[in-house]
Amino acid sequence: MDYRKSVAPVTTVTRNLDLMTQGTGNIYETVIVVSRRSNQISVEMKQELNKKLEEFASYTDNLEEVFENREQIEISKFYERLPKPTLIALQELEEGKIFYRNPETVAKPK
Repeated sequence: MDYRKSVAPVTTVTRNLDLMTQGTGNIYETVIVVSRRSNQISVEMKQELNKKLEEFASYTDNLEEVFENREQIEISKFYERLPKPTLIALQELEEGKIFYRNPETVAKPK
């Protein structure tokens, strides 16, 4: 997923609990769904950031040799300005982009 194009708000906003719990019928289950999706997004974002920063890695550093790489700083700042994974997950839930199922509520064959 391209997180740069996310329309999720950057700050926390008030949400309607009735709309959030329509799919699950339970606020606690909704929180679990959002938190698991948030963790997935966080891992993906971190891997993407690490991949980009790996290009700037210098394996011959010593303690006396400290320098700033402008491109590396700009990439880090860009990722800091992105919406947090939890806000992206909440936006995905509102847009109906999250698929989830509860194995306890799925009918078991006899």
